[in-house]
Amino acid sequence: MTIQHEDKRFGFLFNNEWKQSESGRTIEIYSPDDEQMVGQVQAMTQNEVNEAIASVKEAQAHWENKNVHERVNLLHRWADELEKRADEIGETIQHEVGKAFSSARGEVIRTAELIRHTAEDGLRVNGELMQGDGFPGGDKEQLAMIKKVPHGVVLAISPFNYPVNLAAAKIAPALIAGNGVVFKPATQGAVSGMQMVEALVNAGLPEGVLNVVTGRGSEIGDFVVQHPTIDLISFTGGTETGQRISEKATMAGVILELGGKDPAIVLSDGDLDKAAKEIVGGAFSYSGQRCTAIKRVLVMEDVADQLVEKVQEKVEALKVGKASENAQITPMINDGAADYVEELIADAKDKGAKVVTTGERQGNLLHPTLLDNVTTDMRIAWEEQFGPVLPIIRISNPLEAIELENENEYGLQGSIFTKNIDDAMMLANKLEVGTVQINGKTSRGPDHYPFLGVKNSGQGVQGIGRSISSMLRDKVIVMNM
Repeated sequence: MTIQHEDKRFGFLFNNEWKQSESGRTIEIYSPDDEQMVGQVQAMTQNEVNEAIASVKEAQAHWENKNVHERVNLLHRWADELEKRADEIGETIQHEVGKAFSSARGEVIRTAELIRHTAEDGLRVNGELMQGDGFPGGDKEQLAMIKKVPHGVVLAISPFNYPVNLAAAKIAPALIAGNGVVFKPATQGAVSGMQMVEALVNAGLPEGVLNVVTGRGSEIGDFVVQHPTIDLISFTGGTETGQRISEKATMAGVILELGGKDPAIVLSDGDLDKAAKEIVGGAFSYSGQRCTAIKRVLVMEDVADQLVEKVQEKVEALKVGKASENAQITPMINDGAADYVEELIADAKDKGAKVVTTGERQGNLLHPTLLDNVTTDMRIAWEEQFGPVLPIIRISNPLEAIELENENEYGLQGSIFTKNIDDAMMLANKLEVGTVQINGKTSRGPDHYPFLGVKNSGQGVQGIGRSISSMLRDKVIVMNM
């Protein structure tokens, strides 16, 4: 079974069948790399979305009652299917989101590993017992049996930048926990997302346990989020969209993985060569289109000149071009994203930032830009750029870095570069972020680590074990003896 047709029109998955929408309308997806059409996805109607959700609801009751080993075996087969198709899906990711092939293929392999680890962790889910007399005045003849049960129907909404990995990071924990899934991929990323789902179908997915919905956000976005049958929403994407989902979701649980303004804090005793390497890798990988990208550098004044020189050398060595050329700096996802980054650069230049290195813009391809002497009155000091530009802010003492970081609206990750473990731990404890990296770049993985953001960077905790826990709820049965 294939989901691709000669006209590059892709169906939506309903009860393991790929269907065309009754609307007769599709959404065209163009590659940011060469503007060639990657495919068309269905513009589903609200009625079709409603049917898809109802079908998942019905199938979930049967899926929950399956032996956990059946769910585990399905996930292992899914991982096997993904590995077999790593080149094919990697090529789709490359074309669809403008990611170098080595990175795109690596995403598929990493996803297979994530799914296998999720399957193994799914075997370790346990409930607990509580005695009634454990509380003052409690009855020793009373016993509470606390089971872990699935929420029911999970809505998984994935982003464009990791269309396979961050989709599976929601779907696999939901399935292993016994939930049904309604999968809504980002439009830019939907084709590779559906190839990932096709691998799951080929692995033996029972009908209706996962259905895919695609369409225009203005038509089905609020409808699916507010649907009364949705029990839990797991979303990765922009902060503004995440906040809107949280407001619309009402009584459904919400897990949000949102934006970041991750700082790299470089102290006077830091290894500047290592810091420069990690900063450039963390800031410019996939052209900075990552929530965990380093998005500003806070460096002590007495070593700032040396650090800037080292960072500049590495930035200017980055290969700029198309994803098909295996470049390190590739076209941004669309012109609007590139326009926004240019606005931030222009604002910083107008207010006195020093342009250390930059380059021309060709369509949605922005050459990497390094800005020094950035000050707090500049937008780029605070707004998430999500592109290949790095601002450097000079500080006079480590506590100034804490103040600057904790003033910002985000709190995803931060990096600290120092040889003094006491200073590192002091700063790490004071940073209002989910994760602190010491002498390393900000990064999502490994995938079994807890992953979370505070403030406007998110809600809830992910990472394989935590993700499985989030897909379960307590059910208490009290035994009166």
